[in-house]
Amino acid sequence: MSTSLGAILREQYGVSRRDFLKFCSVLASSMAISPSLIPRIAEALEKTPRQSVIWLSFQECTGCTESLTRSHAPTLESLILEQISLDYHHTLQAAAGDAAERARDLAMKANQGKYLLIVDGSVPMGNSGYSTIAGISNFDTLRELASGASAIIAVGTCAAFGGLPHANPNPTGAVSVSEIITDKPIINISGCPPIPVVITGVIAHLITFGVLPELDKLGRPLSFYGQNIHDRCYRRPFYEKGLFAEDFDDTGAKKGWCLYKLGCKGPVTYNACATLKWNDGVSFPIEAGHGCIGCSEPNFWDAGGFYRPLAVPTEGVAQLTQMAFAAGGALGIAAGVLNAKKRDHAIAEREIVSIDDLKRKG
Repeated sequence: MSTSLGAILREQYGVSRRDFLKFCSVLASSMAISPSLIPRIAEALEKTPRQSVIWLSFQECTGCTESLTRSHAPTLESLILEQISLDYHHTLQAAAGDAAERARDLAMKANQGKYLLIVDGSVPMGNSGYSTIAGISNFDTLRELASGASAIIAVGTCAAFGGLPHANPNPTGAVSVSEIITDKPIINISGCPPIPVVITGVIAHLITFGVLPELDKLGRPLSFYGQNIHDRCYRRPFYEKGLFAEDFDDTGAKKGWCLYKLGCKGPVTYNACATLKWNDGVSFPIEAGHGCIGCSEPNFWDAGGFYRPLAVPTEGVAQLTQMAFAAGGALGIAAGVLNAKKRDHAIAEREIVSIDDLKRKG
């Protein structure tokens, strides 16, 4: 039986040609790819053999894997993930102990230079004993596995930027994947945890086109991290009017006003939460009444309290907050005041014109 992705979808899962093309359309849309490329996506996925994937988990909480398993089957997004050959994953694999390590070694040898390496969790550099796999340090494991990988995906803020383990005072000496591996293409999918569709979308892009998607300066896919949450937030109109909730239980909060004063980091956080949302597009934290905590940005744990407004300076706040002070909450209030002034000025001009007209008519 053919091992191509198209054959597996048809023969094992009964996916029709029509549904397959619908999936390709959804994939193109989620990655901001031109609809004209849908036939190319379909052709590439139909002919592509299963992609070998080795997934390593270092200093992490398993939240990234938990997020990924929340991809609601039988959505087409989850189908693409099911068709990769997940040859090694600490949490999801059936094998354990020596059997698991043998499976990893076999996958490495059989797919040398071709397998995709996915890493979640930071790497401790202070003491190798902080985190080991089969008695081997995370550092040595990463170096060995990265050497034979075609590309690396750092899933979650811990792998991308150090995350919580890297927070002050960083007792384990945690670092990101890109601080260790410098000779391989790396894609950072930040978030604590990331959105499932973002993970699967990036994997699908690599399978389809064989190249990395366009990345931002932090190594994140622009199609998912190209805009900040604030610009796509449905509460943005209230921000523009200077209408802010002052407490989580006040009238403003109940009316859905902007959560900026309650610490929302949406203006300085780049992610697709406001558009892709969570739980199959049902909602995201701001829609549930809680401000964004900025979890897809570097050093978000050290960027001041989660409930401190960005425009309020605090001792020891990271550069993220300092930058926000210049372009933060004052803009929302100022915008409301400016709009009011413009409105009053326009009304005054109309009144003056009306009086002048009356004088001329008189």
